Amino acid sequence: MKITTIIRRIRYSLSLSLLISLTGLFGLASLSVQAGSLQQAKRLHDRLAGVPADAATLSQMQQLIDAGNAKGAAELALQHPDFYRTTLKLFASAATNRDQDVFEPLNDYSATVIGLIRDDIDYRQLLQTDLLYVGSDSLDLPPYNSTDNAHYVALEQQAVDLAQYLEPRAQSSLNAIPAAASAGVMTSRAAAKAFFYLGTNRAMFRFTLLNQLCTDLEPLQDISISPAQIRQDISRSPGGDSRLFNNNCIGCHAGMDPMAQAFAYYDYQFSDEDGSNGQIFYQAAGTVNETTQSRVQSKYHINSGNFVYGYQTENEDWANYWREGQNQSLGWSESLPGAGTGAKSLGEELANTQAFAQCQVKKVFRTVCLRQPQSLADVTALNAITDSFSSSGYRMKQVFVDTATYCMGD
Repeated sequence: MKITTIIRRIRYSLSLSLLISLTGLFGLASLSVQAGSLQQAKRLHDRLAGVPADAATLSQMQQLIDAGNAKGAAELALQHPDFYRTTLKLFASAATNRDQDVFEPLNDYSATVIGLIRDDIDYRQLLQTDLLYVGSDSLDLPPYNSTDNAHYVALEQQAVDLAQYLEPRAQSSLNAIPAAASAGVMTSRAAAKAFFYLGTNRAMFRFTLLNQLCTDLEPLQDISISPAQIRQDISRSPGGDSRLFNNNCIGCHAGMDPMAQAFAYYDYQFSDEDGSNGQIFYQAAGTVNETTQSRVQSKYHINSGNFVYGYQTENEDWANYWREGQNQSLGWSESLPGAGTGAKSLGEELANTQAFAQCQVKKVFRTVCLRQPQSLADVTALNAITDSFSSSGYRMKQVFVDTATYCMGD
């Protein structure tokens, strides 16, 4: 074979190899793009609905992503029943109990969270509405009962499609609380069982901060506030040392006690040992508590001998002393007076803070991104989503869509 022929064949072989390599490279690149959008579609659906998508839905979502409409793909995932039945149920459940257990059975608190989100209702109503959500009358369920949770346990056990068969009802028609005293999930049976059970009703205030403003009492301690409205049950010299009160106890109670007065007429009444079967109670106008001889519940006068000169709660008026000082950082609304009467107006005060809006976005981020915010990009995205949430009617479904599309590439 001539040397020139050998050279030509070597050149041809090299050229063919190069062509194959380039073709493979571009082919793989094309395949990579395709796999990327498919993976993103799968991730969106898995995280939003909590279950895999069927082939047709996944294909449609992929096409939307390829067309630059990732939010449309996320909205398609929200149509799956398990977004409401699984994702939102787990999203809501931790707030319904003291242990923050996400596997708590469905109840009127978590069902109301699901219903408000499904119906695109201004989410600030969470802490002030007269609504509770129950299963449709068309279903074969135990009727709603203000003294047990059987209605909601059956809803969950039967895997009912909550997107279709969850209906709003007036709280005042279900639990004998006046509409003016209904304060969203704070006056649900589940919340009453968890946070009005025994104690002093401070738990309702503390866990509302924890669950709906994403902060606890410790970071809000402010010893500069006057202790004038701290109740009698708080010793001013615990262990014989007044410094503990002045440098520690006062930091929480000086701000908390004046606001927790909003719950002065509420209680959780039960007859069994552990409180499983009981109901929320509200001292109606024209009636009195036998112990206090007023509408204020006896738990507000518990251990009054600890400091007899302490504050005696006389009604359900409340005041927010955290509007001044370090806790202005919670972002209180300037359109509200910072004081009021009863749980509904306190719910309005809390739900109109910047902290409330930020908290909902943070919780959604953890739910659909499966992690905490970690980077400057995450913080920037959270701020943008929070601003959009606050300026667009406090619509939670949009928060799920915006957040899920942000982290679909994780």
